[in-house]
Amino acid sequence: MHIEKNVCDNIVGTLLNLSRGGKDNIKVRKDLQDMGIRSYLHPKMRNGKEYLPQACYTLASKERDIFLSILKNLKVPDGYASNISRCVNLKEHKLSNLKSHDGHILMQDLLPICLRGVVEKKVLSVITNLSDFFKRLCAKSLDPEEVDQLQVRVVLTLCEMEKIFPPSFFTIMIHLIIHLSIEAKLGGPIQYRWMYPIERYLMGLKALVKNRAYPEGYIAERYIVSECLTFCSRYFSDVEIIFSRPPRNDRNIQKRYIFSSGGRPIGTLNTKILDMRSLPQANRYILLHSDKLSPYRQEFLESERAIYGGIQNSKRTEDKWLVEKFPR
Repeated sequence: MHIEKNVCDNIVGTLLNLSRGGKDNIKVRKDLQDMGIRSYLHPKMRNGKEYLPQACYTLASKERDIFLSILKNLKVPDGYASNISRCVNLKEHKLSNLKSHDGHILMQDLLPICLRGVVEKKVLSVITNLSDFFKRLCAKSLDPEEVDQLQVRVVLTLCEMEKIFPPSFFTIMIHLIIHLSIEAKLGGPIQYRWMYPIERYLMGLKALVKNRAYPEGYIAERYIVSECLTFCSRYFSDVEIIFSRPPRNDRNIQKRYIFSSGGRPIGTLNTKILDMRSLPQANRYILLHSDKLSPYRQEFLESERAIYGGIQNSKRTEDKWLVEKFPR
């Protein structure tokens, strides 16, 4: 996962030509001049001053605005990624303070989309191929034959990248990409071995420590307090807690409905017509499980108590009366 983050930092830093993290500067261009390769990238003299020609792998000012504006206005579902827009600085054309998981999301999903129509096709092609490599490698299940094909593809992708990016771009992390498919073939799917859940858990434990002289005691005491509060909060039915709180971006909340929301379709929409047996069953389920009908149940019990005295009616009689009172 850290390899993926470092590769993302190299690509973003080089595209935006950042002073920190970028791999294209005057020293790199002079190295190309000393090696006698890529003469179109050698430093030039203009009006007595040295300047660097525009490379195909760096974005112009307008292109940076487009790329960063897409990330700034990007909205993703809850739990998919952190708020990447907070890391975007449009004035200084910077993308900073990215976490490891942010680099994971950028590398696999966002970079190929945000760079479409911004960079040259050959640059977009190698970045898309590299993104596809990481995405297939991080799949839930791996086919050994597909892993062998990924190994061949990533070698070709790195060769294509060497034709475009400068030699300084290829740090040790870039070279480690070629070993990832072999590691996946030996160790199995990556999500069982990466550190994202462990780092999130350790971050939570670290937040519990207020006095660094006694970290173990603080973690133990505050963990017990958290467990007690969680246990007790489940008995407060009229209090909104983290387990009963609706999603913050759910606009489909119903005030009078058996469920808190109407649900959202996933995948292809399929229409299902209820038969004559399923339709009354669904109607009866809603009538018998809706809290909004509790006053009518109480009304029925009081009327029956007035007629039959202290004789208690069965639950089946109560349910039958409720279904008859509210027919379909």
